[in-house]
Amino acid sequence: MWFWSADSVEQELFNLYAPALQSLGVNFNDEQLQDTLEAASYSLEDAFRSAIVYMLWLEENLKPIYPTAILIEALANQWRTKYWKPEYLELEQLLSRGKRWWRAAVDKWGYDERNQLVADIFYDHGQEFIKFRNGKEILVDTAYKWGWERVADYASPLSENNWSLGSINARES
Repeated sequence: MWFWSADSVEQELFNLYAPALQSLGVNFNDEQLQDTLEAASYSLEDAFRSAIVYMLWLEENLKPIYPTAILIEALANQWRTKYWKPEYLELEQLLSRGKRWWRAAVDKWGYDERNQLVADIFYDHGQEFIKFRNGKEILVDTAYKWGWERVADYASPLSENNWSLGSINARES
């Protein structure tokens, strides 16, 4: 799926809007969507925004939503919207799991402790990771499975470097 160069405008736009689109149910592994994305570069941001606005409207009006098909249609027909608001990307339902975890960490650990433990939330080849200040990384999904206490233990600067993970879902850099 990584058909744009890492430093391209297209990849930057994809990175900005993909978490919201995935939260709405878009399947970026869909072959037809990948073909459409590969062919699209003109009005890419307009199509992403239009698809999001339309899906939010459908959701609000309790209409059926076919997220991947909507995005394909928006890209193929270069949809444009006049209803986009930048704050849409901050709506709770459009946040990635990592951003939700980041916000929830304040409630569980407090602002200071979260910032002492967590360095970044980032994507790597379509997967969302948490990077801790002790140099360790973990998949966001694994962090949810482990729970707050185990993650705090793992993220602690005092945690053992050879801590047995029993999982390939965590890694050290």
